[in-house]
Parts: sequence; C-alpha cells; structure tokens
Amino acid sequence: MDLVLNVADYYVFTPYVYPASWSEDNSLRQLLSLFLVTNIGALAIYFLFGGLSYYFVFDHSLMKHPQFLENQVRREIKFSMQSMPWISIPTVALFFAEVRGYSRLYDNIDSSPYGWFGVILSMISFLFFTDMAIYWIHRFLHHKLFYKRFHKPHHLWKVTTPFASHAFHPIDGFMQSLPYHIYPFIFPLHKITYLGLYIFVNIWTVSIHDGDYRVPTFLKQIINGSAHHTDHHLYFDFNYGQYFTLWDKIGGSYKNPSSFEGNGPHDLCKKLKEDGESSRNGNANYQKFTENGKNK
Repeated sequence: MDLVLNVADYYVFTPYVYPASWSEDNSLRQLLSLFLVTNIGALAIYFLFGGLSYYFVFDHSLMKHPQFLENQVRREIKFSMQSMPWISIPTVALFFAEVRGYSRLYDNIDSSPYGWFGVILSMISFLFFTDMAIYWIHRFLHHKLFYKRFHKPHHLWKVTTPFASHAFHPIDGFMQSLPYHIYPFIFPLHKITYLGLYIFVNIWTVSIHDGDYRVPTFLKQIINGSAHHTDHHLYFDFNYGQYFTLWDKIGGSYKNPSSFEGNGPHDLCKKLKEDGESSRNGNANYQKFTENGKNK
C-alpha cells in the first residue's frame, strides 16, 4: 500500500489536505490516509465492478425467484456500505504494518528469489494459500457458535446479485479477507503483483455472486464459480471454497451445482414463468369458453 499512499500523498494529501508541517512519514497521518484510501478504493471497486456486473452480466430474471427479497439490491448495497468502514479498521492496521516495512513485499524483480519465475510462482501460491485459508475460515464461521451472530447476515441473500459480494457482518468480512493480508507477511511478493491480486480477489468476489453460471466444461469440477457459490447460499453446508473446489472435495463439503443438473435458480424461474403463462392461457381459454356459452 505504500505505492498507493505515495501517489495519494503526491497528488492529493500533501498539496490539498494536510498542513505542510505534517510530514508524510508521520504515523498518525499515514493511518488516516490509509483509512481514506482503503475506503475510497473499496467503494470504487465495489460500485464499478459490482455495477458493471449487475447491468451487463447478472440475469435480472433471477429477481423473480421466490427467495429473492423485496428491495434486495438496495438492502445489499446499504449493508455493504455500513460494513466497509468497520472492516477497514483492522485492515488499515495491516496495511500500516506493510507501509512500515514489516511485510515481505518488495519493489524490484531483482529482489525476487527466482526473478520473474518467482513472481509468477507467488501469484499461483497466493491463490492456493488464500483458497485453503478462506475455506477453513468460512467453514469455521458456519459453526453453530458463530454462524448466527457473524455469518448469517450474508446468508440473508439466498439468490444473490453482485452487490451482495461485500454485504458481510464486519467481523465476517475481515476474517474472510485476512488470508490476503497475511500472505505477504509470510511469503515474498512483488508490490505491484500484490495490488493486482488484491483487485482481482475483489472482482472474483463480485463474480461468484453474479448469477452467471457459465463455466467451460473442463473447468466445472475445478473452479468454484457462481454456480457453486449460489448453492452455498441456498443449501448452506456445501461449497465453502473461494476459487477452487479442491478443499471442498478434501473436506467432504463439495456439492455439484444444482444449476449444472437442471435444478438451479434459473430453471425454477423458467418453470414458474411457463406455469404462469399456462395458467393465464388456461384462464383465457376458460373465459372464452364461458363467454361463448353465454352467447349460445
């Protein structure tokens, strides 16, 4: 985050916000700046990618699903905006530790133990490490001692929109994001790579709530996409993974998505629509029949 903070200081905070007497390396100033940058960045990512997904990817026919709540989109957005500032408080503490040099983040490729190969390897290991950690944290949050208090609010949304992606209780939201922040304190990671991965995981979180279940056939049993995560919201005890199905299969919590079997939310909406049309046609035919009878 020091790269982002340097840009924000240079273009905004130093010339327009803080007094000249407050140096850029002042701890309190850095904490305040990180809090602002983190929240503004989170909102920008949330509304940009959530909005694009909602208008161009999300199938709005799902809003007719029986379990889609009244005013759900507005409620998802409101819940997210109320939670984000609280989630950001412990997040900023970790970012502050990064800025102060306590992580293993590095600037130059030459600092990587294995050069460019090390950068690519770190991207792969980041995904597998965070997928494993989030799986167990997520499953832990489903324990009866914690579920109702912390994780149940996210399960209010049975049939989600992209705006449900960040609609968490603050403790839930921070706990599930913690592996992203822990990784660079354990393993070396290039700073630009870390920023790119951080944006990617936020986009991914939006994507698994977007109701678009299309996945290449050869990846259906590997990638934990929107179809898998939708069944998690509907059936609770399955598909805890973030990116892959690996840990669900190891942990015995894997469920083949109902949408892959013709029993998903889209299928129900389609059936309800067809039943409604049949009912309307039947009523129309009955009305026509009775009118003809009266005419006779």
